[in-house]
Amino acid sequence: MIEVRELAVSLGGKSILEGYSLDVAKGDVLAILGANGIGKTTLLNCIAGLHKPDSGSVTKAGLIGFVPQLFQATFAFTVLDIVLMGRARHLGLFGAPRQADYTVAERYLALMKVDHLRDRPFNALSGGQRQLVMIAQALASECAIMVLDEPCSALDYKNQAIVISTLRRLNQEMGLTIVFTTHAPQHGLEVASHVLLMNDRRHYRHGTVAEVLTAENLSGLYDVPIARAEFVAGGRFTFAPTYAA
Repeated sequence: MIEVRELAVSLGGKSILEGYSLDVAKGDVLAILGANGIGKTTLLNCIAGLHKPDSGSVTKAGLIGFVPQLFQATFAFTVLDIVLMGRARHLGLFGAPRQADYTVAERYLALMKVDHLRDRPFNALSGGQRQLVMIAQALASECAIMVLDEPCSALDYKNQAIVISTLRRLNQEMGLTIVFTTHAPQHGLEVASHVLLMNDRRHYRHGTVAEVLTAENLSGLYDVPIARAEFVAGGRFTFAPTYAA
């Protein structure tokens, strides 16, 4: 579905990525983790086609729907207006939405359970509601791959849970291939099939969640001691930093 080969990117004369290669198969969910400024968004923008690499290649077998970090509309658009923007690639230059486009937009607003907000100003929504609307916009583009840049950034636990459970549902019920960045290993545990840990511009680990998402690897990634914390029942676990006293 996605093939990244020997990707190299520099910004402002500074090397950001060198020699990154990875595959994302159809139906995979890839969580990308790394420290601030390590190049997660740059990699995501290359995958989404928003940034051209200096060398290497990104090959995609399917349309991509991109969901940025918490989005603020410049004008007083309604929720329905925002979702209709996802239909732009189907309208052609200067094309206006048709009834069929409104039908698609309404369908995905309902799927995201935000159809009751259709006439509300987008900028008046909560952060969690905005993320669901932006996911509806991406779906309205009829994408096969969804790429999300820190979809849970600045969201409280409740809204994080809503967004993560939505991604799981889209993957399991619609077969959507998903790539997202996050600072929370728990998000990878909850929804991802594969993980990319970005240690620096050259060094990274990529593989299944079981192979890659370990306390040892996370400790090296963030340069703080991280331990695996087991829940009392159910066999589930998480990761937590163990800061020095």
